[in-house]
Amino acid sequence: MIKRNSKQTPSSSSDSGFTIIESILGLLVAAILLAAISPILVISTATRVQSRRIEKATQVANTFIDGVRTGSIKAPSEYSSDNKIELDAATKDAPRTLSQSLITLTTMPVPTTSTKTNLYLFRKDGSICHVSETGCTTDSNNAFEEYYIQARQIMVKSSGSSDGYRLAMRVYRTDVDFDKPLLASESPNKRSVSPVTGGLGNKQAPLVERTADIGNISTSFQALCQRLGIAPDKDGKAQNCQ
Repeated sequence: MIKRNSKQTPSSSSDSGFTIIESILGLLVAAILLAAISPILVISTATRVQSRRIEKATQVANTFIDGVRTGSIKAPSEYSSDNKIELDAATKDAPRTLSQSLITLTTMPVPTTSTKTNLYLFRKDGSICHVSETGCTTDSNNAFEEYYIQARQIMVKSSGSSDGYRLAMRVYRTDVDFDKPLLASESPNKRSVSPVTGGLGNKQAPLVERTADIGNISTSFQALCQRLGIAPDKDGKAQNCQ
């Protein structure tokens, strides 16, 4: 009997699979690409978190201002007279300067302890308390949702309750380390946090620094003029409040 030799048909290139070497090269290329874009992903995520934190801190500052304006939150000077930054009334001979209406490290030093008399606490439930009050403590489990508010009043010496004032404030994270120096802006150096960061951000720096004018329907133009000053006349000469 004659046996026929069966011929094996070689497989086409379209039917062949990847070799081990090709698979390893593919994984190597993917690893290189991931390593190249991972810093971008980290920066993108950190920036998004930091921007959200700054946005929240801005909302906290607005809530605090509204509370002080309506009287639902006590003004800083009601807790301590040290929370007053008193200025002489603006006059023709001593006009108000811009620097007098800004926050400085001299007029409002950074807090050195969580029990400072010019610190308020914004809690997760949206309420604001003063750290000197009973039960006004932070919750370590909600550090992202709670903030410290440092505040003082910029006002004219011997001004009355209806004369108004300028509210100066800084908003810090509650996970700040009071055993280390806190930061704050001092012209011309801005020290508040930047929304662009490659990590968790500097927790010692303020998220927000701002001032806001606090007055009421009884605040007179004279009181405003003495506190804020008056623009020079058309000839550039200083004017008195009248």
